[in-house]
Amino acid sequence: MEGRDLARIELDRLTVRALQKSWHELNQSHFRGALRAPTILLSEATGFLGRWQPTDRTIAIARGALQHGWGVVVEVLKHEMAHQHVEENLGLIGEAHGPAFRALCERLAIDSAPTGIPRASDADDPIARLVTKVEKLLSLATSGNEHEAASAMRQAQRLMLQHNLDVLATPGPGRSYVFRHLGRPKGRTTESERRLATLLGEFFFVDVIWVPVWRPDDGKRGTQLEICGTPENVELAAYVHGFLSDTAERLWRAFKKSEHIAGDAERQHYLAGVITGFSDKLTAERKVSDAQALVWVGDPELARYLRRRHPYVRHSHHAGRDPGRAGAAGRAAGRNIVLQRVMDRGASRGPRLLGSGR
Repeated sequence: MEGRDLARIELDRLTVRALQKSWHELNQSHFRGALRAPTILLSEATGFLGRWQPTDRTIAIARGALQHGWGVVVEVLKHEMAHQHVEENLGLIGEAHGPAFRALCERLAIDSAPTGIPRASDADDPIARLVTKVEKLLSLATSGNEHEAASAMRQAQRLMLQHNLDVLATPGPGRSYVFRHLGRPKGRTTESERRLATLLGEFFFVDVIWVPVWRPDDGKRGTQLEICGTPENVELAAYVHGFLSDTAERLWRAFKKSEHIAGDAERQHYLAGVITGFSDKLTAERKVSDAQALVWVGDPELARYLRRRHPYVRHSHHAGRDPGRAGAAGRAAGRNIVLQRVMDRGASRGPRLLGSGR
């Protein structure tokens, strides 16, 4: 057997171990230890992403699921564990996606759809129209007129705020919430990434959490940013994440060239400064809305959704280091950023929850 095949076998073995570890963690956090451990295996099948087989007590995860990221894999695993619970603990054999299964998924914030992959919405639905309207406002930032660009961004923020306030104030059925993983899994989270996550949670109506993930191609563990919120807020926060990540890197390259800097020792300080500078700008602009009595106090239902997804959350704080000259320069550059529309590529580099309407 060739070395490449042996390496693949070892990575598969490590991935199955990671799945087993996730199963045990979810069994405790979501099912209070009520499930008996099944056999977990990787499958070459293409007709499904995951399958609970009660006859031999196996949960099969299709290799194709790995291509969608570990977040989707864990959702597929949760889905199959819900099937396991309904059949083995509730005794509802062959219930499939019936009422008991759907109720369980609702209570535990598990995706009850059989695929486990975020589904696209019609580009003509109200949510997609709102996203398109905000993105069109943000696209006015390409104007060479600084005041026009700043006004467009302010209007976009006000529209988002007013929409979320209206949604909270409208009686009716519970709101729909989704999650999305942003960026690539990392072995170590950088200061700029932490600051960007904080910015999204503070200004863009989503809850953020760093979740542990498995990197199947590397055979290593890592962390990845997860955002939760209504579909329109998740879509817009993902857009902002992609735009600011790309813009901060572009500004660093320009600064590095202008200052004749040879290496990247100050890169992280500069990137963190850019995010901080943009946060300064958003803080200043939010004061205008506060003065007009448009104040966001949070969404209690979203907080409950996050607790259902992650019953045990550990909070941590990171002390920032002296940013130095590069950090100060990055902060100044960040204060001059105006959001621009990212054309066609999708802000999150992952499955899109909404049609773009473009």
